[in-house]
Amino acid sequence: MQAANGRGRTIGTLLVAGRGEIARRVFHTCRELGVATVAVHADADADAPHAREADAAVRLPGHTPADTYLRGDLIVRAALAAGADAVHPGYGFLSENADFARAVRDAGLVWIGPPPEAIEAMASKTRAKKLMAGAGVPLLAPVRPEEAGEEHLPLLVKAAAGGGGRGMRIVRELAALDGEIRAASAEAAAAFGDGEVFVEPYLERGRHVEVQVLADGHGTVWILGTRDCSLQRRHQKVVEEAPAPFLSDGQRTGLHRAAERAARAVGYRGAGTVEFLVAGDGRAYFLEMNTRLQVEHPVTECVHGIDLVALQLRIAEGAALPGAEPPAPRGHAVEARLYAEDPARRWRPQTGRLHRLAVPADSAFGPGTASAERGVRLDSGVADGDEVSVHYDPMLAKVIAWAPTREEAVRKLAHTLQRAAVHGPATNRDLLVRSLRHPDFVSGRLDTGFYDRHLAQLCGRHRDDDRRLRTAAFAAALADAAARARAARTVSGRLGGWRNLPSGPQGKRYRAEPDGTECEVRYRPVRGGPPLAEDLPGVRALRATAERVDLEVDGVRYGFDVAAYGSGPDRRETVFVDSPLGAHAFTVLPRLPEPEDRTEPGSLLAQLPGTVVRVADGLAAGDAVTAGQPLLWLEAMKMEHRVTAPADGVLRELRVAVGQQVEVGTVLAVVTP
Repeated sequence: MQAANGRGRTIGTLLVAGRGEIARRVFHTCRELGVATVAVHADADADAPHAREADAAVRLPGHTPADTYLRGDLIVRAALAAGADAVHPGYGFLSENADFARAVRDAGLVWIGPPPEAIEAMASKTRAKKLMAGAGVPLLAPVRPEEAGEEHLPLLVKAAAGGGGRGMRIVRELAALDGEIRAASAEAAAAFGDGEVFVEPYLERGRHVEVQVLADGHGTVWILGTRDCSLQRRHQKVVEEAPAPFLSDGQRTGLHRAAERAARAVGYRGAGTVEFLVAGDGRAYFLEMNTRLQVEHPVTECVHGIDLVALQLRIAEGAALPGAEPPAPRGHAVEARLYAEDPARRWRPQTGRLHRLAVPADSAFGPGTASAERGVRLDSGVADGDEVSVHYDPMLAKVIAWAPTREEAVRKLAHTLQRAAVHGPATNRDLLVRSLRHPDFVSGRLDTGFYDRHLAQLCGRHRDDDRRLRTAAFAAALADAAARARAARTVSGRLGGWRNLPSGPQGKRYRAEPDGTECEVRYRPVRGGPPLAEDLPGVRALRATAERVDLEVDGVRYGFDVAAYGSGPDRRETVFVDSPLGAHAFTVLPRLPEPEDRTEPGSLLAQLPGTVVRVADGLAAGDAVTAGQPLLWLEAMKMEHRVTAPADGVLRELRVAVGQQVEVGTVLAVVTP
């Protein structure tokens, strides 16, 4: 790179102090600029894409974030050992840690981020709010817990430090306030090392709107428009778009001015985001400032045709922004986060082998390339064959679509997600497609309560789901038969070898994932012709190979792509079927049902691997419990998961303690009537 920073240095080698998708994103720009790259990796990430793609990689011994990516001393040591002259913090982990930024600078390295003082000023939401009040930025008035009354409800308890939805609780009954404050404080202390929380009004149906800022060291602050991030689960973003739709010119101007005042108030430099909550009456209130690059930055890049990471590097070298005003916005961009999770089961994170992730995108990590011809971008932190670990966030990828209008961008993104092949743990892909096509989203009726209102409908079974499931299972069974015939070297003929199939009735049992629905497919071979499915009127086989099955459904021909993978978590084959009628995942079951597991009645089992972080105060064996009563909390994949009593009864056994690591299927407690 050509421009020099304030110390007369250029960046030749850069270390990214993170992992996954953001590390790969930064490396992409470094390759474009001719900057050498250094990755750091935990033991679990030794073969991760970001570690393989960097020019050099340094091991951080251990598996957990606390032992690896949160060890600033090890990361600074890694940068010096690898000959790096700059550190990019990415996002998450230490990206908003002022002490880490100082340690990087003190080691003689260039820090790709805002000054430590600006990070510090915005690190505590309570301090930031006081600073913003002095700068004239609109705020929600805090509520003293001891003064809270019915007129203040609902309330939001919020951690002063950190983000990502951790340490947040909505309170709708005053009697629950003290307990939720304790719970939020405990979660914040565990996640951020700071248990400070505060209470403020909770705005029902508020919109989460943010403003991207970019400031250099020469007094120029670019306002790069707005983003709407209202579709959230567990206070974490799921779908984002730019520009934020359905704002008036006055609202947009007010948000831009407030964001610029916030940036100038702390002497900001680099990329940052000022977040607001827009109430139903149109008034906007400051939430916080994220002193780093945001996960959703690609939508801004697509609309403005810029590379934010490249600009971060140039600013860190001391260069001025190329002009007093940023490039004008063009078109609309929408991003969806693809998570390994089961939305129908309280967003439960999923782990396991990702066999295949194939998204029909035009570019990967391609900032500024959006156009009518190149309108879909994929930013992913995983590769085929990777294990989705319990230690990290369950996001697999971000899929971004650009188009001249919002309507076109939303349609393009939904279609792209629907066509993607996602073979591995359960994901939120179907939820994303249905969300993007929901009338409220399409018409712009957006607010942070979208999933509170619509999740049951979006995850529920639709009229044709059962038939489509059985049709996909039929395709899987035919592909299996074709594979076995091919293996026996008996496949021949234009119709895929129908005349060589067994003559008797055939059957195959499957369990649909992740909901566990079981179905048995039965079909009857026909000599010289395609098999006939039983109990599937209107469905006719046309052709079958081990990888592709063509079926005629009610007179319309559809192609079904079928992929089978070795043993699943229970040592059974898993099969994925993708077609225009939807994507389905199956576990192959034995022909005869197996005996039931002999688990003790009333046993509460761990549904995913994790760590016991809390047990309900005073809870002990022999206590009476009521249905839904929280007993303990597990932490996995950056989320806390509450384990509750399934029915009224007695806690006969409590088999785990705080700090204990548990695997899937571990008996946590036993509750008897």
